[in-house]
Amino acid sequence: MTVIYPSPIFGPVHSRRLGVSLGINLLPADGKVCTFDCVYCECGFNADHRPKQKLPTREEVRTALEARLLDMQQNGPTPDVLTFAGNGEPTAHPFFPEIIEDTLALRDKYFPEAKVSVLSNATLIHRPAVFDALNKVDNNILKLDTVDEKYIFTVDRPNSHYSVSEIIECLKAFKGNCIIQTMFMKGSYQGLEVDNTSEKYVLPWLETVKEVAPRQVMIYTIDRETPGHDLQKATHEELDHIAELVKEAGLAVSVSY
Repeated sequence: MTVIYPSPIFGPVHSRRLGVSLGINLLPADGKVCTFDCVYCECGFNADHRPKQKLPTREEVRTALEARLLDMQQNGPTPDVLTFAGNGEPTAHPFFPEIIEDTLALRDKYFPEAKVSVLSNATLIHRPAVFDALNKVDNNILKLDTVDEKYIFTVDRPNSHYSVSEIIECLKAFKGNCIIQTMFMKGSYQGLEVDNTSEKYVLPWLETVKEVAPRQVMIYTIDRETPGHDLQKATHEELDHIAELVKEAGLAVSVSY
């Protein structure tokens, strides 16, 4: 069962990692728009969910967000976080930086204690305006599933230019003001093994994470049905072992099983 989110506002939902989370979806409500086409994406494959609707405008996002925040202020619940997520890559919206400005202002007006988070696959962080906007939010949660480019093309399947070395350099440019998020899983896709829990993948990834020096590392595994049907969850033991390595490197880490 794939998940296609309403647009531009959905929830609040209870997030495994973030608490009471009000979702902000900058993509159309009837399909998926993403620079990746991950075999584990809960929204399904891009080709199966081509949207016919347009992206919500900056004004539509701001108006809908303010109405929802006003309702939550009057009727509850209090959000822990306003989270940019949904049907694809939020930073791909042409007015992403301006929408971040609007969201921070509305957050300050209605729920100044709430955090603003962005779940991003990091493919567009080379764009200065996107980079600057991500530096302004409380939690910029940026994907780095591995540093093995062949694995990324098998599993994350970027649909435009992608260079893992360029992404890593951009991640370093945050100077620690970022959160790295990594999906660990096992199984296979189209006959190819996609287990990234072994030392072959974990140790080079760990060295890179140490160089990036994020303020937190989030490791997680599959939680919902995936479009690739032969994928499997990483075990608690495997995730705990990886988390221990991250801790030994002196970095904060959270695990979602």
